[in-house]
Amino acid sequence: MNGSETFDSWKKPPLPVYTQFYFFNVTNPEEILNGETPWLEDVGPYTYRELRNKDEIQFGDNGTTISAVSNKAYVFERDKSVGDPKIDLLRTINILALTAMEWSQLPLLRELIKALLKAYRQKLFVTHRVDELLWGYKDEILSLISVFKHDVSPYFGLFYGKNGTNDGDYVFLTGEDNYLNFSKIVEWNGKTSDFESVQGLPALRYKVPAEILANTSDNAGFCIPKGNCLGSGVLNVSVCKNGAPIIISFPHFYEADEKFVSAIEGMHPNKEYHETFVDINPLTGVILRAAKRFQINVYVRKLDDFIETGNIQTLVFLVMYINESVLIDKETASRLKSVINTTLIVTNIPYIIMALGVFLGLIFTWLACRGQGSTDEGTADERATSIDISYRIEC
Repeated sequence: MNGSETFDSWKKPPLPVYTQFYFFNVTNPEEILNGETPWLEDVGPYTYRELRNKDEIQFGDNGTTISAVSNKAYVFERDKSVGDPKIDLLRTINILALTAMEWSQLPLLRELIKALLKAYRQKLFVTHRVDELLWGYKDEILSLISVFKHDVSPYFGLFYGKNGTNDGDYVFLTGEDNYLNFSKIVEWNGKTSDFESVQGLPALRYKVPAEILANTSDNAGFCIPKGNCLGSGVLNVSVCKNGAPIIISFPHFYEADEKFVSAIEGMHPNKEYHETFVDINPLTGVILRAAKRFQINVYVRKLDDFIETGNIQTLVFLVMYINESVLIDKETASRLKSVINTTLIVTNIPYIIMALGVFLGLIFTWLACRGQGSTDEGTADERATSIDISYRIEC
């Protein structure tokens, strides 16, 4: 298997995978600081093609399983985008300032952060190029804070450091014990599946369970401070983001409580455009169609110690959302169908042999009947009649 064309295609999938970034441009910053409802403009997509390949490939001890991770790198696709990320400017919430305000709860940093925000004249809304917001830039305040807080990077970007990372562990079957199992997915981060059809091909659909972002005891560890759950459809991941007030949701607060949707003007949640799923052919392990969609938000509130927050309402404020998608093309689907049909023929060889056995048995019986009829005495007509009667009665 290793070194074959099938293995090489599995290791480095030929289908293009695209990631689309959509930003929420703030249109009324002064009004928001006065406590009014935010009006946000959905800007995008800025599309990047993902270059993927599987790495850290390891075969199981018994030779029946293989594990791997899927690496990703991003290349900008201008013809599939609304603009140039190195030129286009966007106004958004100042995540760094909000994060610094949260860090100010630490006694050693409180006075330093207040002084830094004042010295650098930080405001709650800032304007940056799309490229900076995505892939990162060096920030003066972070650079100074990193001297005292060593786990803080002087660079900031929503996807800073994401190039060359992987999207999880997969476990496949090699087909060593049963050729029908080659490349079947045993597990993808523990998700289960439903049946679908893509371009006429069977698929298992893996969806993100609704309870992942539900307001249940399962997510109690993400309620900070303890017991302070925001509501269904959003998840506070600040404990995973070095204290930054990052909130995760589906795009446009799809499947979230209505209070989040109504608090922001410009929200239009839609299942077709905002649901996350992946459709995988169970026989080959090939991804036929997929869409990974999630939204990055920040928790913002009025803080009396920081005039930068003005009289802003307590909000889960949108920053951007991502649509990572792939769809098998008709030509590839046709080739895959041929592979699957061939596999099905191989799968049914035992039944084909049985059917041929029955068919050949019938032919043998018919010939035997015919031979018996040809030895009978009589005219040609009588022999024909004998054959006909013998076939009907004995066969």
